[in-house]
Amino acid sequence: MSPDGFRTSVTATLSVRNWARAIDFYKSAFGARELYRVDGGGVAQLSVSGAEFWVAEESPQHLNFSPESLGGCSVRMLLIVEDPAAVCAQAVRAGATEVAPVADAHCWRLGRIVDPFGHHWEIGRPLRGQ
Repeated sequence: MSPDGFRTSVTATLSVRNWARAIDFYKSAFGARELYRVDGGGVAQLSVSGAEFWVAEESPQHLNFSPESLGGCSVRMLLIVEDPAAVCAQAVRAGATEVAPVADAHCWRLGRIVDPFGHHWEIGRPLRGQ
């Protein structure tokens, strides 16, 4: 952190079709809070227990494509939570599809879902003592 308190960070912006529906999904699936919305719509900043990311309407003219347009995605999100099984189950109830059930492997408790917009999420936590 710099002397003035600035901290370098990296965050994701998920390109989706129907960003308002995506925001509703992330609120329902992960308990996300909306921190900021660009006036006129199309872009919003969300937080899941302090982990922030952005959601934006796809914009092919700016080379921002949703997984639906690409036929897949090139990045997986990793959401680290205390209870991966509960969060995966909540996401599935909200409309996600399970890709891999939560299991313990490689010092992690981890499961994987794909959201209704084509983004893959690994949901897990490191195992302590391994």
